[in-house]
Amino acid sequence: MKMYVGLTDYNWFKSLKQAECDEVNFWKPGGQANFRAVEEGELFLFKLHSPRNYIAGGGFFLKSSILPASLAWDAFGTANGNHSYEELVNRVYKYRKTGRLTGPDPCIGCIILSMPFFFKEEDWIPMPIDWSPRIQQGKIYDTQNLTGLRLYNQVQERLSAQRYEAMMVAENGQNRYGKEQIVKPRVGQGAFKVLITDAYQRRCAITGEKTLPVLEAAHIKPYSMEGPHAINNGLLLRRDYHTLFDRGYITIDKHMTVEVSPRIKEDFGNGRDYYARHGSKLMVLPNRKDQLPDIRYLEWHNENVYWG
Repeated sequence: MKMYVGLTDYNWFKSLKQAECDEVNFWKPGGQANFRAVEEGELFLFKLHSPRNYIAGGGFFLKSSILPASLAWDAFGTANGNHSYEELVNRVYKYRKTGRLTGPDPCIGCIILSMPFFFKEEDWIPMPIDWSPRIQQGKIYDTQNLTGLRLYNQVQERLSAQRYEAMMVAENGQNRYGKEQIVKPRVGQGAFKVLITDAYQRRCAITGEKTLPVLEAAHIKPYSMEGPHAINNGLLLRRDYHTLFDRGYITIDKHMTVEVSPRIKEDFGNGRDYYARHGSKLMVLPNRKDQLPDIRYLEWHNENVYWG
């Protein structure tokens, strides 16, 4: 099993520890390449910058993506380790030595981590003996060698001491810690937005619109009504279509066909642009079959939300 130890700023770490987030965005100011060092569910650990040469926490890798800073803020808010969007972009400008005129909404590399954990200072783990001060971003460790296995065991000991294992109990009642196995990360609201955005190739499912700031991740069955943060329970929609979908003026049937309710005209006296979409097929769908809208959720929306 592999782990990644990433260098991070102490203020970023401190902000997230205080916020008690259930997911975090370990972002990088560069926006040119996705992170591929570990697989989904493997450990991503936080190593603080010198002189704090310790591993102070971590999380479970879920996904990486290159995102505009505005979308990263919209998805994760303070889980970016910043108190405001302005603070986030100003830190990006500082690292890049650029400014707003160079890039008003700079793209950043986002490493999305689920179920983050933060150790007490007395539990921080000293860096492995093979860690080099010349490392600029991070390093991969593997439990197949003694150094990696020792680090893995140190992490597990601290997690157990913090009773974190209670959050990781499988349905069969067995603790997922102790053995070297990949954890299935939980998807939070922020990660859901990014997963949907990428699955739909950053285009509106109904219109094909590509202007990212007006696109939103929509739940088919709302999370508040036990709809999961899952790609097959989501659609990427232009903001007005998202509103109409949530309020039942538009739905998608099991054949991926758009249906527009006559209530739009009855309630608002117009809707010509929306009625033009009635009976049309979705323009954009995920490439993977397991990510397509689940018929069960679509039928739920048809029966419980749509004004047919």
